Amino acid sequence: MIVTIHPSPISGKVQAPASKSSMQRACAAALLSKGTTTILNPGSSNDDLAALDVISKLGANIINQTSDEIVIKSNGVDPVSSSINCGESGLGIRMFTPLAALSGKALTINGTGSLLRRPMHFFDEIFPKLGIEISSDNGYLPINIKGPLKPADIEIDGSLSSQFLTGLLMAYAAAGAQQVTIKVRDLKSKPYIDLTLDVMKKFGVEVENHQYESFRFTNPAGFEPGTYTVEGDWSGGAFLLVAGAIAGKITVHGLSTSSTQADKEIMKALIDAGVDINVADNIITVGPASLNAFSFDATDCPDLFPPLVALASYCKGTTFIKGVSRLAYKESNRGVTLQEEFAKMGIVIEMNNDVMQVHGGSSLKGAVVHSHHDHRIAMACAVAALKAIGETVIEEAEAIEKSFPDFYDKMDKLKVKSEKLKVKT
Repeated sequence: MIVTIHPSPISGKVQAPASKSSMQRACAAALLSKGTTTILNPGSSNDDLAALDVISKLGANIINQTSDEIVIKSNGVDPVSSSINCGESGLGIRMFTPLAALSGKALTINGTGSLLRRPMHFFDEIFPKLGIEISSDNGYLPINIKGPLKPADIEIDGSLSSQFLTGLLMAYAAAGAQQVTIKVRDLKSKPYIDLTLDVMKKFGVEVENHQYESFRFTNPAGFEPGTYTVEGDWSGGAFLLVAGAIAGKITVHGLSTSSTQADKEIMKALIDAGVDINVADNIITVGPASLNAFSFDATDCPDLFPPLVALASYCKGTTFIKGVSRLAYKESNRGVTLQEEFAKMGIVIEMNNDVMQVHGGSSLKGAVVHSHHDHRIAMACAVAALKAIGETVIEEAEAIEKSFPDFYDKMDKLKVKSEKLKVKT
């Protein structure tokens, strides 16, 4: 699909999307719970749909599914298929692989798109220590495993992603781990582990967190079914908030400032940039102001880089964003992709070691840009286009389906002038 965005003053009210981070964790917890779980405010992104497909192949029964709720009945992990496919979800592959290993059946774990290029060496290193047979394509997908997983004291490297730890925490709990400890070196994205622990707690499981350096299992209680409400998504909502900061006063509903989601830190960047912002009862109103360059550490929230770059492009001066090392293994090499696509719009981006410098404040020009099949690149370009000189054409714009399938509809609701053209393949 090709989407053309015209410079547009925006206004109106819009609802934030459902959090795929929250939704996928809830799907995993529902799978591990013996009984019936109801998920309210479910997401419908490609990653969410992949998670539902995975849990159904691992033994869960989806007995009702609407836009308002999904009802899932499960008796724990009991695969009904010899393979699962996590689509293009990094969280999905890293979280569900340990859960699939709870079974004693031989299983093949696979994915699509950029996931096939993401390293999975972690499993080759750790799984044999847990009694799991594993083979991979030199550390890449597909992975063949045979459990069952046997919880043991281990130490893992948390520098690449916290998502591996999320899967192990859930799997250990489901396996009834007692008096065992997972030690972690250099854990990144700690707020995402907070989200994992929060979801587990809502399903009746508590884990001792010792300053994110070790996690101790002493309580044998398993996952308990119930009702879980998926949060509004700060990573997707960040693009809406930045759109308001750039192009017009808008109100975004459904983002809780008490959330454990790492990407709520977008609020700090907006405030530091001088955005006109007001918060009350999960309702955030933002509007344009005289924007100034800011400094931001995105090490624990790397998904914020694209909306931060769009914001920084309109800020007078040079913005410094730390955490570039977290961008290499996304849907694209996201640091390089941002540099390339925003250069087409007249923005100079430099990367020095772990810091990105965005030279903003000059007029952006409309251009033909490409998403690189990266949902966040497509959205960043669309938001940056709102006050550019001339129209911006986004190729492979359907990439947004991965996390925020109604993004362009939300933009339309905010009075963005655009055209959408489906391309035959």
